[in-house]
Amino acid sequence: MSVNILIVDDREENIIALEALLRRDDINILSTTSPNEALRIAWENPISIALVDVQMPDIDGFELVEMLKANPRTKDILIIFVTAISKESKYAVKGFGTGAVDYLYKPLDPYITAAKVDSFIQLAQHQQDIKAKNEELQNFAIMVKNSADIITTVDAKTFRILSINQAVSKILGYQVAELDNKSIIDLAAAHEHSKFRKKLSEIVNNNLAYAVAEYQFETFDKHTIWAECRITYSNKILFINISDVSPQKSYQQELIKSKDAADASRKVKESFLANMSHELRTPVNGIIGLTNMLRKGELDEHQRNIVDLLDVSSQSLLGVINDVLDISKIEAGKFSIIRKPNDIRQIVQATFDLLKYKADEKNIDLLLEIDNDVPNCLLFDALRLNQILMNLLSNAIKFTERGYVKLVLSVLQKVDSNVKIKFSVTDTGIGIASDRLAKIFDSFEQAEDDTLVKYGGTGLGLTIVKKLIELKGGELTVSSQIGVGSVFNFTNWYAVTDTPKAEIKDLTPKKALVPFIDVHVLVAEDNLVNQFMMSKMLKDWNVNFEIVDNGQKVLDKLLAKDFDLILMDTHMPEMNGYDAAKNIRMNFAEPKRSIPIISLSAATFDHEQQQALSAGMNDILSKPFQPHHLHEKMQKLIDISKGKQLV
Repeated sequence: MSVNILIVDDREENIIALEALLRRDDINILSTTSPNEALRIAWENPISIALVDVQMPDIDGFELVEMLKANPRTKDILIIFVTAISKESKYAVKGFGTGAVDYLYKPLDPYITAAKVDSFIQLAQHQQDIKAKNEELQNFAIMVKNSADIITTVDAKTFRILSINQAVSKILGYQVAELDNKSIIDLAAAHEHSKFRKKLSEIVNNNLAYAVAEYQFETFDKHTIWAECRITYSNKILFINISDVSPQKSYQQELIKSKDAADASRKVKESFLANMSHELRTPVNGIIGLTNMLRKGELDEHQRNIVDLLDVSSQSLLGVINDVLDISKIEAGKFSIIRKPNDIRQIVQATFDLLKYKADEKNIDLLLEIDNDVPNCLLFDALRLNQILMNLLSNAIKFTERGYVKLVLSVLQKVDSNVKIKFSVTDTGIGIASDRLAKIFDSFEQAEDDTLVKYGGTGLGLTIVKKLIELKGGELTVSSQIGVGSVFNFTNWYAVTDTPKAEIKDLTPKKALVPFIDVHVLVAEDNLVNQFMMSKMLKDWNVNFEIVDNGQKVLDKLLAKDFDLILMDTHMPEMNGYDAAKNIRMNFAEPKRSIPIISLSAATFDHEQQQALSAGMNDILSKPFQPHHLHEKMQKLIDISKGKQLV
């Protein structure tokens, strides 16, 4: 820290001599031959030491020093008189009386002069440090006094309050004088005393420099507030900053309540949707199964047409149910995209072939173009891509009365082993007004108000398409003109894979379902139509079976008889399938404890399927299902079970 020294002497040569004698890096010398100029310099600069000549014309050194000491701004300057007059005591007394701290006598001894000035420089530096610290302490004192938080110092041994600021009056209602030497613990609510004391003791015992904790404090008028305590420990003193965080705590608690309410609402919605899924899909499963059975009988043309209409109606109803459930899953964040190696051309062609008959029925052309540079095998979710294309193409066919619907696949960009593909669905249909384009992707919205009456549908297809494309990381755009047609484009990046076509499984059954030999199955199903359908199916497969309509009867039957397999509906009265499966796995002895169980449920939510597996079921088959899927799962589990028994 640099020290300013002022030299005042009416002779220039004396100033030069002193400057030469005193010059060093840690001092800054200012000098003048005029006492009046000296006053100005001292006023404008922070002077720590002044070397003043006693004998000067007009104003002598004593008078100059008196004026310096009389001014609050310059009164703390350390004065050293430099004189050639007598060393008599009366002169020394007069100099010290005006405020000087020492004398230097001419001719100056360089060693004595340097030594004295050095000691006073050190003193001046200490004074500067003390002054800076005092100013800092004063600033801290002002800050503590005016702080909105309670700031207190506490004896680390007794927890007695040593000092506390005025904020305690505003926050807790106590006067500062009332808390003198009181325990800080007493400010906390009674039920918090032991926790607060334990925390403070832990900080002291472990010599923790800093800690934060929240406690409830009690005000003078017996109200409770939440307080955040920031605690610092040093030199056997606890410094505690106490903030009233009741508003934040209240807001936080409201957020927690809101979250709990939202969670409860979500669970109610999920439960409702799960029940709706089961109650709707179960009878649809029965209708589809009965339709398939009727087809196998001897029907005339009229009867076959009725069965075909019944099948179309049930499939349409199933599509509506699936749309509603898909939207619910997506909005609940329970919809997952599963990417696997697939043949893009095969998937697109299959979708195209499936919808070709619809276009043919309306006498419109359904066209497909796949650019040559589109890779065969890509990593994507075939089920969801099929769902997107089915929605876009069936929508285009529905709203096109003449002309064509065309699907085009093209490559927009290639980067390393990734390719950006554009799917474009163009139609010559009725078109969409520009002011309705943004709304067609909203749930339950149609392009026009009379569209539902004229064309039908749930208004969910495009909503699902948009959400699926966004989940896959793609982008969907649309352009349209009334009476001309519409173009739906979606683009997405895909990873190119080397998996050959041979590795892509074809799930279509290739052969007739063979009968089972000496297999006993227990069926748990409460729906009469499904019971009838399951009976017919199992009879065709030469299966010995018994049917019960709730979980308790499953347990009773299994206690009384042996079975090779259980087909278990999950939603049943009295005892559901989950509880029945758990009971078997926990309370039955082997080998019945390990009997294979297949969950046959209309549940489509992932958490319900996971619940079935957690309950101990071996496999899951969602209603409605194809007979060959059930046959395959039954055969697999029976083979595994018999293999274990042989071992």
